[in-house]
Amino acid sequence: MVLPLMKLGTLLVKTISKPLASQLKHQAKVHPKFRQFIINFAQRNHRITTQMQRRIYGHATDVEIRPLDEEKAVQAAVDLIGELFIFAVGGGVVVFEVQRGSRSEARKEEARKQELEELRIKDEELEKEMADLKSKLEELEQLAKARGLTGLFQLKQQPGSKAKPAEKSPVESSSSSSSSSS
Repeated sequence: MVLPLMKLGTLLVKTISKPLASQLKHQAKVHPKFRQFIINFAQRNHRITTQMQRRIYGHATDVEIRPLDEEKAVQAAVDLIGELFIFAVGGGVVVFEVQRGSRSEARKEEARKQELEELRIKDEELEKEMADLKSKLEELEQLAKARGLTGLFQLKQQPGSKAKPAEKSPVESSSSSSSSSS
């Protein structure tokens, strides 16, 4: 849900930047100091681009380059300013998206590290529990060997209590009584 809203927001910023660029163009045409600045900027830009084009195409570069008339210079400068503004806004949006994505990745990585740490702790707890169970099993096996099979059922006795002799089951008592009566 957040991602489509973010994309819609960036599209909105780009759309809003176009009228702002147009307004900037209009203001550049109206203010006299700014107008003179952009005319000088446009004339320099025109000379540099014309010289580069002449060098690329192999034409003579020592010829005089005619300056643009004032209206063409203003129009070229305000177009350049408008495009630079839109480009700056688009670049800002891209930087914002990249930073947002990297923060999201950092949160995901932190969650993965946290999950791995929890699994490591649980693994250590299980290993400790397994070692405890193994030691108890070895202890039981040693007690069973020491006491024989009957000792297995009488592993832990209360201190001071005597071990009761194994009582005969009803089957054993009937078979022993029948053998004694014969």
